[in-house]
Amino acid sequence: MTKRALIIGGGIAGPVTAMALQRAGVDGEVFEAYDRGAEGVGAFLTLAVNGLEALRPLGLHDLVADLGVDTPHMRITNARGRQLAVLHQPSRTLKRADLYRALRDEAVRRGVRIHYGRRLTDASATPDGVRAVFADGNAAEGDLLVGADGLRSRTRTIIDPRAPRARHVGLLNTGGFAHGVDVPGEPGTNHFVFGRRCFFGYLVHPSGEVWWFANPPSPGEPSPEELAAIAPERWRAGLVELFAGDTGPMLDIIGATEHILPPWNTYDFPTVPTWSNGRMVIVGDAAHATSPSAGQGASMAIEDAVVLARCLRDLPDTRDAFAAFERLRRGRVERVVAQGRRNGSGKAPGAAGAFVRDLVLPVAMRHLARRNSLAWMYDHRIAWEEPVSPASR
Repeated sequence: MTKRALIIGGGIAGPVTAMALQRAGVDGEVFEAYDRGAEGVGAFLTLAVNGLEALRPLGLHDLVADLGVDTPHMRITNARGRQLAVLHQPSRTLKRADLYRALRDEAVRRGVRIHYGRRLTDASATPDGVRAVFADGNAAEGDLLVGADGLRSRTRTIIDPRAPRARHVGLLNTGGFAHGVDVPGEPGTNHFVFGRRCFFGYLVHPSGEVWWFANPPSPGEPSPEELAAIAPERWRAGLVELFAGDTGPMLDIIGATEHILPPWNTYDFPTVPTWSNGRMVIVGDAAHATSPSAGQGASMAIEDAVVLARCLRDLPDTRDAFAAFERLRRGRVERVVAQGRRNGSGKAPGAAGAFVRDLVLPVAMRHLARRNSLAWMYDHRIAWEEPVSPASR
C-alpha cells in the first residue's frame, strides 16, 4: 500500500520534497499557508552546483538549468577597491520567483496536489498515521507529515515545544534590479564588496540588468512592523549613506534601481535538537536555516528532500527512516550553517568587523583560492541508487 505524506509549506522545499517522495513511491500533498502562490515574491538566490546536482535524480536539473545566469566566478574586494580574492565556485544565480514557479508548475504537472490557504495549527499521531489541523477548520490525514515550512516552522514546535528560536545574525537584507547603468564586470561573476559600513553584492545579467543585494547592519532584531514602517525614500537614503566614501559602483546601482526591496531580517539556526518524532519530520530551513552568506539555503533544502525520499524508500518503518535521514544530514548541514556564520563575520561594522575585513579576510581568501577548502561543500553528491539501512552514517 502506497504511503501518503502531508507536506507543510509550498515554497521551494515543499514541491521538491513532493516530487522526491513521488520518485520513492510515496504520494505527497502540499499544504501552503498563504492563499496564493509566491509568483513575483523575493529577490534572487544562488543555487550551488551541489544543489543543481541533487535535482538530477529527480529529473529536475534541466528544468532549472536555463533559469538565471551561470555564476562560476566570485570577485571579492574591500572598501578601498583592493581585490581580496577571485574564487571559482560553480553555481547558478536565479530569481527566487522563477525557481519557485518552475518547481511548483512541474510538481503540479506530475500530479502533486497543492492546497492554498492551509496554515497548520496542530498535528498529532493517530493509530495509523498523522492528522493535521489547519486554521481554516480543515484537516487532513496521512501516514507521515513533512514540515517544509521554513524559518518559523509550526511543525518544528509541534515536534518539540522547546525547540529554539532562530538566531538573528545582526544583519538585514535588501536588494533590487537596476536598469540602464554601466558597472564593472561581465556576466558570470558575482562581485562582493566588504564596505566599511555595509556589505554589497552584485552581478551583471546578460540582458544588462544588474542584480544586487546589501546587508545593512542591525544590532537589534527589528519587528516586521518596524521594518515595514521605513519609507522607501528613507530606506534609499540610508543605503546611500552607508556606502558613501567606499570604492565601487554601489551608489550608481542604487540610484538606477526604481524599486528597492523593503528590508528583512537575517537568521540562522546553529542547531535544532529534535528533527522528528515517529510520524513527523522537518526539512530545509525548518531544521537548519543557514545565513545567506553560505549561498546554500536552497541547495540544502533540495538535498534534504532527496535524502529523505531515499530513506523512506528503503526503510518501511517511518521512525527508522527519519532517524537515518537525520544521521545522514545533520553533520553536513550544521557544518554549512557554521561556514555561513564565518562568511558573514566580516560584514559587521565596527572594530571587530574591520579587523576581520582588513586582516583576517585577505589571508582567508587567499587560502580558499589556493586550497579549494570548500570542496567538501560544493563537491557533495547524493547516491540515489545506493540503498539506505538503519545503520547508515
